Amino acid sequence: MKKEVFIKRSHINAPVEEVFKWHSRPGALERLSPPWDPLQVIESMGGIRKGARAILKMKAGPIPFKWIAEHTDYEENRLFRDRQVKGPLAHWMHTHRFEPDGRKACFLEDRIDYALRFHPFGNFFAGDMVRNKLEKIFRYRHITTARDIAAHLARGESPPVNILISGASGVVGSALIPFLTTGGHRVIRLIRRRPGSKEKAVCWNPATGYLTPDDLNGINTVIHLAGENIGQGRWTRAKKKRIIESRVKGTSLIARAATELKPLPELLICASAIGYYGNRGERILTEKDGRGDDFISKVCYEWEKAAAPAVEKGIRVVFLRIGIALTPAGGALAKLLLPFQAGLGGKIGNGRQHMSWIGIDDVIGAMHHVMINDEVEGPVNVVSPNPLTNLEFTETLGKVLSRPTLLSVPAAAINLAFGEMGREVLLSSTRVRPEKLLKTGYRFRNPDIEEALSHLLGIGN
Repeated sequence: MKKEVFIKRSHINAPVEEVFKWHSRPGALERLSPPWDPLQVIESMGGIRKGARAILKMKAGPIPFKWIAEHTDYEENRLFRDRQVKGPLAHWMHTHRFEPDGRKACFLEDRIDYALRFHPFGNFFAGDMVRNKLEKIFRYRHITTARDIAAHLARGESPPVNILISGASGVVGSALIPFLTTGGHRVIRLIRRRPGSKEKAVCWNPATGYLTPDDLNGINTVIHLAGENIGQGRWTRAKKKRIIESRVKGTSLIARAATELKPLPELLICASAIGYYGNRGERILTEKDGRGDDFISKVCYEWEKAAAPAVEKGIRVVFLRIGIALTPAGGALAKLLLPFQAGLGGKIGNGRQHMSWIGIDDVIGAMHHVMINDEVEGPVNVVSPNPLTNLEFTETLGKVLSRPTLLSVPAAAINLAFGEMGREVLLSSTRVRPEKLLKTGYRFRNPDIEEALSHLLGIGN
């Protein structure tokens, strides 16, 4: 067995105590998992202290496997260490080391001592691949750690917030919750089944109107993300009814429940979409622009209007008009990756329709910005300040993946296959500017499309 050593060391502009604390909180494993190579925490016992164990579900390419890790050493604000008990490697020891650099900064070092199976063949065939994968993963982890901690410390020390979240298992919710819990906040999920004894969750049913306000006592902030997926399949009459009702009934139920709480929650954040503006061609749209005439415009209008009880009660309400949220973990980018990686990608229709996109980390960042800025209310466009055409997006994704993008999908084929959904979701042009985010000082993590795709896909320097 030949042992190898990998080390990643970074300077973090935050006190060593804060960086160590961030790693010790629930959600750190999920937050550090890159979206192109996600892991699932099946069980975690004991945090990061000596004797703690974690059971993870991971993949080597398309092949799933379990990884069992045991923590062997713990020195508060200095280090913790875990080793592989069960997994694909012959040996794995991971030392997380924290070194102060004055009172307001520190060094974060990850050291991996590892060995591949079947030496020397394992090293010959997979040695470079494993090292390159470690480089990508820990580059992502250190960038994410530094950015997340900077966001949480942006307003100095602040008390933890009790946050209720619907749609917690969706693409946005799955990324948002670990961000919040590693920041020290307490998250309660709204779910449609009876929660287990150890779950931080509350049962609700938007279809029947079931939600007991007494279960929500102490909630400071409500984040409502739940709703029927609009981007799957044709919009039949039944599908359109589900799309509207899932949003209107759910939002109305949450808004009414919020008004019955004592004390009232300080903030209600409701997901919406840039579909509110409809197909507007080349026109640059801000929060001051009115609704469009499309089906999705009607959905978004009714969706936002359903929060009226909370607005009338004086609760600060924010409607996040989210653009095309990019992450390989789900949504549009996840669907495009396979054909583009196979060299079968290309523009949709004439490619001139504008795509107002945003990386998943900036979706989360915008939500947090709204939480900590009391002056932000009403509609907020959650998009990059740099929208682009479908053709420009296609060419950039091909460039990042080093694949040709010579093919295209004619508008007639989209219309034939998807009907109204295809016209409004794939062929519609909506050029949106995040006016409120920019005016209130939000700093985008990845405002450039090539930079965002490289970060999300673990490609580049």
